[in-house]
Amino acid sequence: MAGLLLCCLLATGAGAEVYQWRDADGRLHFTNRKPPQQAQKVDVSDSNSYADSSDELPSTPRIQMYATSWCGYCKKARAYFRNNNIAFTEYDIEKDAQAARRYKAFGGKGVPVIFINKRRLSGFNAQRFDLLYKAASKP
Repeated sequence: MAGLLLCCLLATGAGAEVYQWRDADGRLHFTNRKPPQQAQKVDVSDSNSYADSSDELPSTPRIQMYATSWCGYCKKARAYFRNNNIAFTEYDIEKDAQAARRYKAFGGKGVPVIFINKRRLSGFNAQRFDLLYKAASKP
């Protein structure tokens, strides 16, 4: 599916910029306009070839953070993600009832709780996050 979408984008705008990103559900999206969230630019200069499998596309770990608005470590994590252009989805466990239920279901204690794909990081430490993020980024 992703390969077909990429082909359509290639056919409509040779030389145009193409961006890719994954949404909160992990679906891969392509567009010729930079979306409001973090996206990666895709090189489509060679219009005679394309990746037929999403496995060949660069993999970006899915980051989810369960947090509160007042938490100091949550603020540090947000700033770190933004300063390093790391796309993330944040769930405020005090304002979002569904997020609070999921937080309780996985046994959350304290905030932030950060998931890097399926790996869990309780609290925020930039060095520990980097190790887990880099490990999750490897194919």
